[in-house]
Amino acid sequence: MASYRFVTLAIVAIVLPAVAMATEHIVGDETGWTTGFDYAAWAKDKVFRVGDTLVFRYTPPNHNVIKVNADEFKDCVASKLSEPLVSGNDTIPLATPGKKWYICGKVGAKRHCADLGQKLAINVISDAPAPSPTTPEDNAASGIIATGSPVIVAALVFMAMIMV
Repeated sequence: MASYRFVTLAIVAIVLPAVAMATEHIVGDETGWTTGFDYAAWAKDKVFRVGDTLVFRYTPPNHNVIKVNADEFKDCVASKLSEPLVSGNDTIPLATPGKKWYICGKVGAKRHCADLGQKLAINVISDAPAPSPTTPEDNAASGIIATGSPVIVAALVFMAMIMV
């Protein structure tokens, strides 16, 4: 019985920080995923970690999101095998470290990626996040902490206390 309690507490101790520290990055913030926005400047001062998510918000069918490799990103051309995301609220979990590239594959009078700069390159790191001060506006606008993780944290702590 004691080993069961230890295992439960160990799981809570491992899972709890990961859930509480994950960040939901709304690509382009209030502007969303659209043309005429500098996504390189948007991403420049952000830290993307394994466990975070990217959320691409846009008006379908005006845009889409396609994950590409470095060459496809440079050329703004996706492989024919690439399946575009088209919901207008596409969430992409950042599950592995390394460079990630995304483009809009839409073509109108101009190509959204090549002509209008609708593309995003990020580097995902795997190290543990350092706590950073945030304003109430930051917490309300983004992050898993603002979207219900206190309830999850409270439930996990409650369950751990019951089992001990």
